[in-house]
Amino acid sequence: MYIVLIILVFALLTFWVLNIPVFGKHPEGVRLQKIKNLPNYSDGEIKNLTLTPAKADDVSYFQLVLRAIKGNKNGSPKKTLPHVKPDFSSSIPFKLTWFGHSSYLIQLEGKNILVDPVFSEKTSPFQFLGTKRFDGTNFIQPDDLPNIDLMIITHDHYDHLDYASILKLKPKTRHFLTSMGVGAHLERWGIASNQITELVWGERTSPMVNFTFTATTARHFSGRGFKRNQTAWSSFVLKTETCTVFIGGDSGTGIHFKEIGEKYGPFDLSILECGQYNSMWPFIHMFPEEVAQAAIDLNSAVLMPVHWAKFRLALHDWDDPIKRLITKSDELGVKLATPMLGQSFYLNDTLPTKQWWDE
Repeated sequence: MYIVLIILVFALLTFWVLNIPVFGKHPEGVRLQKIKNLPNYSDGEIKNLTLTPAKADDVSYFQLVLRAIKGNKNGSPKKTLPHVKPDFSSSIPFKLTWFGHSSYLIQLEGKNILVDPVFSEKTSPFQFLGTKRFDGTNFIQPDDLPNIDLMIITHDHYDHLDYASILKLKPKTRHFLTSMGVGAHLERWGIASNQITELVWGERTSPMVNFTFTATTARHFSGRGFKRNQTAWSSFVLKTETCTVFIGGDSGTGIHFKEIGEKYGPFDLSILECGQYNSMWPFIHMFPEEVAQAAIDLNSAVLMPVHWAKFRLALHDWDDPIKRLITKSDELGVKLATPMLGQSFYLNDTLPTKQWWDE
């Protein structure tokens, strides 16, 4: 009886915890049916177009845990990272301001487009769990941002979809664009369904005059609880009369970059993840050398690396991504934009290339 009671209490506790709002909500109804109708849906989950194991075949989950416990003494910077005060003045030409990791503001044609805003101290469902953001990266808070015409959420991982940040930004955000299924989380958090547009790969939308967004393939996974891949993960193509930009989200390497480049390119700028990689999980994140090649496959004039310089979510040195990327980009002739945290830059101006991480 005691064993049964313990199991029952544990089951009830788990059910209660997983129903806390921060975990969001799984798709259901029409939204779920659309997901089930996807050609890459099988065995109760969304699949990548190519086989994408979560880890290497010769690595056990026990080994993953041991390496995580061991950590890396150089995984976080030893000093406070420098930043500049963001300039949020409206812009007609393409302008981008980076906040660290995968959060940035695009200003174009007088519109404000915010991508994957995460302003919490930790990328975790609970702020008492996980590693803290790097010193110096808390220079910007949601209240500091201008009104947002469109917020793009590439997928539902905690380092891209932050519950606390969404709640704070909700009153100043006009519309949300995301991958199919992620809207269930947003609706759970009080965002009206008519403010949300969800796309599957290949679908497009024009939520603002002269702006077209297309959801494109990525090689990754999703999930905020125990059950993975119930919502989609995407990259996005932003196209206007003056520029074409690739918003990469998270993705492992693959032929999809060349296919996207051939169909939607060339790109004036590609924003690609470069960080949180490891040989133990080689398929779901790119190594820096693969990032440089992806920019070439996309036919990009300029590459901007993100997904680094704010959180320690892997085992590499904190500045390993940018140093390796510069070496490979120089070899392949890839033009980089490496803005300082908070720094704005324009595509029609001198690109930021200062190696501020070495200062």
